[in-house]
Formats: sequence, C-alpha cells, structure tokens
Amino acid sequence: MPRQERTQPGLFSGASKHANVPLAERMRPRSVDEIVGQHSVLKENSFLGRLVRGDTLSSFIMWGPPGSGKTTIARLLTRREGVEFEMLSAVLSGVKDVREVVAEARQRRDTEGRGTILFVDEIHRFNKAQQDAFLPHVESGLITLVGATTENPSFEIINALLSRCRVVVLDPLEPSDLEELIDRALDDSERGLAASGLKIQADAKRFIAERSDGDARVTLSALEAAADLTIAAGQCEITLALAEEGLQSKALRYDASGEEHYNVISAFIKSMRGSDVDASLYWLARMLEAGEDPLFIARRMVVFASEDVGLADPQALPLAVAVKDAVHFVGLPEARINLAHGAAYLARARKSNASYSAYEDAHAEVRRSGSLPVPKHLRNAPTKLMKDLGYGRDYVYPHGKEEAAAGQRYLPEELGDKRFFDGGGKLSTDKDEDQ
Repeated sequence: MPRQERTQPGLFSGASKHANVPLAERMRPRSVDEIVGQHSVLKENSFLGRLVRGDTLSSFIMWGPPGSGKTTIARLLTRREGVEFEMLSAVLSGVKDVREVVAEARQRRDTEGRGTILFVDEIHRFNKAQQDAFLPHVESGLITLVGATTENPSFEIINALLSRCRVVVLDPLEPSDLEELIDRALDDSERGLAASGLKIQADAKRFIAERSDGDARVTLSALEAAADLTIAAGQCEITLALAEEGLQSKALRYDASGEEHYNVISAFIKSMRGSDVDASLYWLARMLEAGEDPLFIARRMVVFASEDVGLADPQALPLAVAVKDAVHFVGLPEARINLAHGAAYLARARKSNASYSAYEDAHAEVRRSGSLPVPKHLRNAPTKLMKDLGYGRDYVYPHGKEEAAAGQRYLPEELGDKRFFDGGGKLSTDKDEDQ
C-alpha cells in the first residue's frame, strides 16, 4: 500500500474547506476538550487522559462501540512532537503493510531519532499471524501501537499482544452527549451548519439523539440528512417528521459472532430463568430483528428446557423440540410466532435444575474418583467364562420383584451411599400456575 494512503497527514488538513466532506468528519473534535462523553477515561489523571495531554507514550487498545470516539482520540496523538503518526486499516492491510511501517519506523529512529505511533483501526480483523507481526516491535518500543476495536479484545486479540497493551473501554455516548453534538453542529459557522440558519425542534433533536444508538457519526449524518431535506422543502426548522426521514431506521448493534451476540442470548436465557415473560420476548425480538439465526435461538431453548425447567414440567422439553422443528419447517418470518410461543411457555413454566445439578455432581465425582469398577452383579455376562467369573450373579430383575430388589446396589462399592440427586434445586415457582 502506498505510503500516502496509510499515513494520516494531520488532524484534518483543512477538511472544512471541502464541501463534499461529510458533516460527521468536519465536526470531528480537534482537541480533547471538544470530545463529548468518555469523561471517566479522559479525565486528567487517567491513563488515556494523561496520554492525549502529552504524557509518556504507551501501547494501548481502545474497545468501544461504533461512533464512541476511538479514531478521534487516536488522531489527537498526531499533535505530539518528535513522533510520526501512521495509520492502517485492518480491513485493507496485511502483514506486508505492517512490515513496511516497521521498516520506516526503524529508519526514522536510526536517522532522525523520532518515534512512531501506529494506529490500527478495527485491529480485531487481523488474524493471529498478522497480530503476531506486531509483537517484537511493540515489545522493543520501536512502535507504539494504538488499536481500535468494536469487539471484545478477550476474544479477538491474541493474549501475547494483550499483555503488552493497556485496554481502554469506551462507552456508547449518552443521548445528552449527542444532543450537545447537534447543538454544536448547528451553531458552528466554520465546520457546521450555522450558515444555513437552520433551527431544530426539541422533539426532533431528542429523537435523533435517542435513536442513534450512542453513535456520534450516526447522529451527525442523520442531522445532515434532515438539514438537506429541510432546505429542499423550503423550511427553516428541522421537524420531527424530517428528522425521522433523515435517520430512517437504525440498525441494532448486534454482531452474530461478537460479544453482543453472547450478551443478548445471555439476557434472553436469564429472563426465561427468572420467569419474566415480557423481558424474554423483548430479548427474543432483539435477536430476530438483528438477524440472528432462529435455529440458534431454538437450540438454546431446547437446552433451557432440560437445564432450567427439567422435572418441574416434563412437557417443556417436548415443546421446545417442537418449536425447533416448527422453526425449521416454517422459517421466518412466521417462525417468530413459534419462538414467541416457546419463550413464553418456558418463562412461565415452573423451574427445577435438580437433574442438571445432580449430573454436575456425578460428573465431578467421576473426575475425582476415576474409573471405579462396575459391581459384578451389574455386569453383562454374554459368555460362559464371564458367568463363571461372577458377572451378573445375584442381580435381581426388579419388575415384579420389587421387595427382593429393594436392597440392590447400583453404585460402585467405593462410593458407599453417595447421593447426587435430591429432588431439590428449584429456582422458582408456582408463578402464574393458576392462570
């Protein structure tokens, strides 16, 4: 990749002079004081706050949702004296590009005595081998690595690299932060929309801020679209209707292979476990609206039927399997009705984890005591030799001989009268059983 494509030339390099530059880019903060939100990670005595204000450089990875300020914060480091700021996108780059940056960083250090900051956007998209390429150079201090990711670093970044970098967690911006951005863009005559003279109704501003999912880029893009629509309509005030048209429909933040996938399915399972029908249906709708595989949801419900409902309602498992079959047979969009049926039933059902808990105890005993011998009277005896060795001897067939079989042992002798299943383990409830 040519050098000019990966090197960030400056914070903005006169972006405001170009009419085709999107509002979100024109309004990107030029100093730490212009950043909205992220107060805890940017306060003066915090790791990141000290870094962007000129403290000693250290490699770090920013983890946060889209539009939370990761790239903006990284670009603030371009103001540092004595260092070169290089930028790579993991979507477009590979190990070859990393090697080029490293070679130039080494030459820069040896000939000019200057350091190198390498910002890697969407670093989670680099595979293990590509991430390995950073390790010796981060460890030696040849480059200061600044990574940005929307995915949980614990899952997506190799441990060796994580151990050499601080992880800074950024939160989604609050609606109040986004409303501040809207006001700032409408009042800014240099980079914003002040020249248009537009105003915005309070409900329109609130709508954009609340429906942008904590993403500053979405907020400013929606504002720009609504402003264009307002001007085209010959109006001077952005109304709620124009704001809705400008924002259109937002995409829910949900990655079928990332952390949010696990967070939402966890909330769904725990809501059913807690017998909250409304929350169960809400999280179900969240998953389906975001494009989750309905069979994945159905499989989790089949597991739940045994793990959490269990013996308290023996019909739960057949129903969950029926929902799985219905989802496979019917498909979306109608299959959402089958899933809602199953989720509501499982949430309302009485709960018992007795069988699951007993199995876990039995499993722990097997791990502890190993392969204990099967009692001879329980062993299969298909040959004369086995019978001569006592296999199957004294076994009492219990049907019709309950009294004679009453004292028969089935566990290995070493376990004595060990008990795993006690019939307890109930989590809830008789909730709604009269309804």
